[in-house]
Amino acid sequence: MKRSFIILILSTALLGGCKKYLDVNKDPNNPVDVQEALILAPVEANISDNIFAGNAAINIQYFVQTIAPNQENPGNWSYQLFNNYFDGDWTAFYVAGLNNLRILNDKAEASGKSNYAAIAKILSAYVLGTATDLWGDIPYSQAFQGNKNFTPVYDKQETIYTAVQDLLAKGISDIEKGSAIVPGGDDYFYAGDMDKWKKLAYTLQARYYMHLTNAPGNTAAAQADKALQALNNAMQSNDDDLKFQYEGINTWGQSFDPISTAVLSSTFVNKLVATNDPRLPKLVKKADGTGLYNGRTVGDPVGSLDDYSYPTAWVAGTGAANYIVTYSEALFLKAEATFIKSGAAAAAPIYIQGIQSHFLKLGFDVTAAEVTNYINSRSLTTDNAIQRIMEEKSIANFLNIENFTDWRRTGYPAITKVNGALSDIPRRLLYPESERLSNSQPQQAAKVTDRLWWNP
Repeated sequence: MKRSFIILILSTALLGGCKKYLDVNKDPNNPVDVQEALILAPVEANISDNIFAGNAAINIQYFVQTIAPNQENPGNWSYQLFNNYFDGDWTAFYVAGLNNLRILNDKAEASGKSNYAAIAKILSAYVLGTATDLWGDIPYSQAFQGNKNFTPVYDKQETIYTAVQDLLAKGISDIEKGSAIVPGGDDYFYAGDMDKWKKLAYTLQARYYMHLTNAPGNTAAAQADKALQALNNAMQSNDDDLKFQYEGINTWGQSFDPISTAVLSSTFVNKLVATNDPRLPKLVKKADGTGLYNGRTVGDPVGSLDDYSYPTAWVAGTGAANYIVTYSEALFLKAEATFIKSGAAAAAPIYIQGIQSHFLKLGFDVTAAEVTNYINSRSLTTDNAIQRIMEEKSIANFLNIENFTDWRRTGYPAITKVNGALSDIPRRLLYPESERLSNSQPQQAAKVTDRLWWNP
């Protein structure tokens, strides 16, 4: 009897513990379902680290000649590009970016957290818009279906632009529902300030309207009208900037470490020197070895890294921020749209405000003589308006992918292909090798010099 009792106890213990041990495949450190707050924070970090300032962004800076590695040709800086260079970027855009934002949006909509849904849509519009501006036709309408569809077709860029504007409009609508639930510390960008998210959405609307001023089936005047309407509700001060603030060294600081050999290009540095731009010492360090502002020219013999200029700590140092979308950009968009609709005289005051907003961000007194003298030397006329607006916008948007789009659609700031170039200046990225192998599509035959739909 005693033996039977012991067996019963052991059996009960084993059966009682069965549920606990049957849960062995549930990893508490890798949950399959998390709350919205746990999705938002890493998605925002990915956007700053790997989309705004990742590998694709570095290559873009080679194309627009902001960065020049201290290396011999050939290389991606002289347009020697291969599809597998961009495998990681596709993952950042689609897996860590758009797929997680889709999950965030769906969860937020299901739980009635409309502000989280709004942020998911607005950030999706930014990521999707950036992706199509780099690659052209891309998957979207059939994407994010998991094992239901491993080979989504590529949507035409025109369709993607419609989707971008639809996401922004719906994001604004979600904010206007007035939900009391807002993000907090999980929102690295705006800490749950939904008024700023709404201004960002309108600013992005204007950006993507202005991208289409030369696109087939559109007119510059009609796009300018749409942009000006959106800008009535867009960013109103530098406080509205979409920026990611780092406690340590930001991603651009890491990109300029000695191992990468990346330094500033002579094209960018010489432009600031030639115009006697007071922002030069705020953006560019003098070379340690010479005490001079000296960018590198691609194709020159390899020199000492100490002989070249780097970005300042304000741009790429400890505690620096990544400025992703800014009030300055909003003003330059408004100046461009106003010029298209009403001419140089009407655009000039807005253009000046755009320059001043960047000086203010850098800590200048905009009434100081050095600032006013510079602005006076950069006056706007009918003949130079687009050129000057884009030149000043590119400085305010230092290291921003948007400068590549502006150059492609306007031709400014003017650049020529680098010494030893293997092709003309690229106008797009190659589709990733990983995507070509897993989802073969006819668009993947595109060359880097092929133009996008909006850039005929």
